[in-house]
Amino acid sequence: MSQLDRSLIATLPLFRSARAEDLDRVLAGARPLRFARETAIFEQEGDAHSFFLLLDGHVRVVKTTPAGDQVIVRYISAGEMIGIAHAFGRDTYPASAIAAVNCVALAWPSSLWPSFVAQIPGFAASTYQTVGSRLQDAQARLVEMATEKVEQRVARALHRLVEQSGRQTESGRQIDFPISRQDIAEMTGTTLHTVSRLLAAWEAKGIIAGGRQQVTVVEPARLLVLAEGRAPRG
Repeated sequence: MSQLDRSLIATLPLFRSARAEDLDRVLAGARPLRFARETAIFEQEGDAHSFFLLLDGHVRVVKTTPAGDQVIVRYISAGEMIGIAHAFGRDTYPASAIAAVNCVALAWPSSLWPSFVAQIPGFAASTYQTVGSRLQDAQARLVEMATEKVEQRVARALHRLVEQSGRQTESGRQIDFPISRQDIAEMTGTTLHTVSRLLAAWEAKGIIAGGRQQVTVVEPARLLVLAEGRAPRG
């Protein structure tokens, strides 16, 4: 297989401090992989044999509770690492990763993780910043589940997604991957019926526009009011 081009990773925060020879070493150990939409990249509690860099697409991170319920923990966008169990001190994956759209990723065997941390300038700092951010996000989500009403949680989840992965269209900011009402329910700890009712009401008010597995935020300011739990005007 021919050497992968440095430009694939050179501008990413993970590798921005790396020298050309570091990038070549990183890419020499990488396997480029494609994952069709709804394919599992890895499974919860499976052996953490590899870690990944998402080059293109969006990945849904899903955790199954002891009771068998599925919770969508987060969505990962291009340029982010996934499967970094070793950064958490684990040798199994704490959740499953599912391709939300067709995805392209680079994969490395987990045996290379210590050498990346030790030898690639900036890699450790960037990775552990990611770990800290994700733990902080998980803690915030727990607080939201415990203290916020369902309407606020759903509005906050949509606002977060459109900020992370929104693209501008004629109608507004559209979440840039297919997302079902069931997905939103699993993100916010509520039921499909409740999500459907809320989205229908917001669509009728012109706050969002719906479609098949699509959500477009037409009035971001009004959605933010709901996400922050403030009483909307009018």
